[in-house]
Amino acid sequence: MRTAGLIGGIAPESTIQYYRGIVETWRARVPGGSYPPVIINSIDMTRMLGLVGTGRLEEVTAFLAEEVQKLHRAGAEFAALASNTPHLVFEALQQQSPIPLISIVATACRAAHAAGLARVGLIGTRFTMQGGFYQQVFAPTGITLVTPAPEEQTFIHDAYMGELVHGVFHDETRARLVTIIEALRERDAIAGLILGGTELPLILPEPRYAGLPMLDTTALHVARIVDEMLRS
Repeated sequence: MRTAGLIGGIAPESTIQYYRGIVETWRARVPGGSYPPVIINSIDMTRMLGLVGTGRLEEVTAFLAEEVQKLHRAGAEFAALASNTPHLVFEALQQQSPIPLISIVATACRAAHAAGLARVGLIGTRFTMQGGFYQQVFAPTGITLVTPAPEEQTFIHDAYMGELVHGVFHDETRARLVTIIEALRERDAIAGLILGGTELPLILPEPRYAGLPMLDTTALHVARIVDEMLRS
């Protein structure tokens, strides 16, 4: 087995889901009642988002690179970022990392391709919806990504940063998100939706909404992490 490193705390609620998911997935796949070797480095979300929000991406990369170094020094053999937003700098970070990194975006792309989805919606923070890093990975596969209208993006981002990252999940927020999903289906003819924020499955836990399959990036990433832990 290989020891996994996890950059968590971005946000804490989804980091808890990552750890729970890794343990459950591991125990479902590995007989004998063992538990997985995981090292979690919970970082300062406020600092990272402050740098992202002001466009200081080189500083984001440097910050995350040092945090990955801590995982490496602690014994991690590979690492993953338990969040979509910091994948803005994934390629630059991978170049500086002493250990391989498992991309949540590439993992989601493989899942969409395997499901035969040619046109999918993407929701998440404003940085994820507008950052272009999902599009860069998906475009070579021929999969079209669709993001919500500007006013819908504003609602999603504000709800995400004001509620979801703090572990607050209101029924009215869920209802508005479902309305946006329905609009994406009717207006933009999407065949599925990427939950491009690791807190989104906590407020949208069902596998389908508005008749569309949800690509839960947290669950997909967790499964990929366990695959890597078990790789000989």
